[in-house]
Amino acid sequence: QVQLVESGGGLVQAGGSLRLSCAASGRTFTNYAMGWFRQAPGKEREFVSAISSSGVSTDYADSVKGRFTISRDNAKNTVYLQMNSLQPEDTAVYYCAARVSANNYYYTRPRDYNYWGQGTQVTVSS
Repeated sequence: QVQLVESGGGLVQAGGSLRLSCAASGRTFTNYAMGWFRQAPGKEREFVSAISSSGVSTDYADSVKGRFTISRDNAKNTVYLQMNSLQPEDTAVYYCAARVSANNYYYTRPRDYNYWGQGTQVTVSS
């Protein structure tokens, strides 16, 4: 079992930046691949970004490529999502997710993940 707690959400104007954090506890963090997803009202949860357990491999949704950066600090048991050039369409609840991964791979589907945080709201005003 691993517990995930997101933080860093808030209200920002279009063009602004936020950094989300996801702190993990309960198990060996380096055994887990991590992902960020988001869900806007009335929409399905969608993939944003993912990172392998070592941090070597990453992936991004096309809608955030070049604007968002995922990273992890295994010494701090934390994964980050740096979000720049935010747009109103980025408004959503952002969720952190984890799954055990023995290989250097990332996962992009919600069903691939076993553990989820409670979410943090990101609101971008125009």
